[in-house]
Amino acid sequence: MYLIYSALLALGLVVATPYWLLEMIRHGKYRKGLMERLGKIPQSVCNACAPSIWIHAVSVGEVLAVSELVRNLRSELPGHRVLISTTTDTGQELARKRFGTENVFYFPLDFAFIMRRYFATIRPELVVVAETEFWPNFLKAAKQSAAKTVVVNARISDRSFPGYRRWSRLLRPVLSNVAAFLAQSPEDASRLIAIGASEDRVSVGGNLKYDFALPPAPAILERLKSALTQSGAGPVLVCGSTLNREEELLIDVFRQVQAELPDAVMLLAPRHPERFSQVAGLLQSSGLKFAFRTQWSGSPLNGCVLLIDSIGELANLYGIADVAIVGGSFVPAGGHNILEPAQHGVPILVGPHTENFRDIVGLFRAADAVRVVEPTDLASNAIKLLKSDEDRHALGLRALRTLQSKQGATALTMVQLKKLLPAREREAHTA
Repeated sequence: MYLIYSALLALGLVVATPYWLLEMIRHGKYRKGLMERLGKIPQSVCNACAPSIWIHAVSVGEVLAVSELVRNLRSELPGHRVLISTTTDTGQELARKRFGTENVFYFPLDFAFIMRRYFATIRPELVVVAETEFWPNFLKAAKQSAAKTVVVNARISDRSFPGYRRWSRLLRPVLSNVAAFLAQSPEDASRLIAIGASEDRVSVGGNLKYDFALPPAPAILERLKSALTQSGAGPVLVCGSTLNREEELLIDVFRQVQAELPDAVMLLAPRHPERFSQVAGLLQSSGLKFAFRTQWSGSPLNGCVLLIDSIGELANLYGIADVAIVGGSFVPAGGHNILEPAQHGVPILVGPHTENFRDIVGLFRAADAVRVVEPTDLASNAIKLLKSDEDRHALGLRALRTLQSKQGATALTMVQLKKLLPAREREAHTA
């Protein structure tokens, strides 16, 4: 099976190469870390001394989810070096800021010979995989190297579950290489078992994303607060992680907000950096006053859209919002994380497409801590909240309290991870 998988992976790589080359030329995608992806181990990782722990976090969301876990591992296991791999450029950039460039690298292509080299170099005692990265050669190489692999924050989305279940017979031997699965919820645990995970290795660990800590505040934050105060601009609408076709909707929403509140400000943060110029074109043609965050010099923002063409700042920028609109939910893309604005006690609006965060959104809806609205109703809901201090503050407070009620997954996960350490390490920790 592994030979067939590797052959198909190689074929897919060959077929996809023209597309990747075109994306490199047009948008600069896939250039960063190319050699690492192809198997060249970075020198900083080559210098890693055993014992070590390898954590794989695909992108920004996973990096945020494991941030507190990394901090706890470093604090409670100071004799281990914690190394983090990511797949996306945005995840890589955030991970380097949070964990140090020397501890972060790009996840390599899942070929057996590449994975064996990485494991021979890193020699991890623990491999921690965030969410659902079931790379067959990676998991097999981990087991062959005697590392214990744990999938933390494990989730099986509504979209991926039918496909995983269809291929469960092939998945079962792949998942047998994992020592433990810590699922986000009982439903995720049941789905893991249904797709081939051994029942005695699956438990519910909770959702690490509830425990995330905000990164250090960027310098732009205080400048924005000062500019808003001095000019009397506001209220502030922060629209985060937006996708294609959502910006047109939000431009129209902001026009309607401005008609009621002329000094309103919108911070617009597209999900993908390669779309910054496209969104700027939409703003240019809309006739709205706008500025690039990277070029903004502190001028008044009354009635302006500030295009957030930067990475890793959105979580803190939600803190200046009067209302947050979380994107990816007004088009059928499954939604994005609502916990970042919740951490600030900010009222949250999302669209109807939140399948990727069904448990979180369901919990918040049950507590009346988020508003799920249709695109046609977004403007009226935003204006109603912006005009009512009482409703706005009450909704934001419920969001914060709902978030706080679910914290603690990091501590549970740490207990399970330490159980899988070699006996000498457990003894050293308890000594």
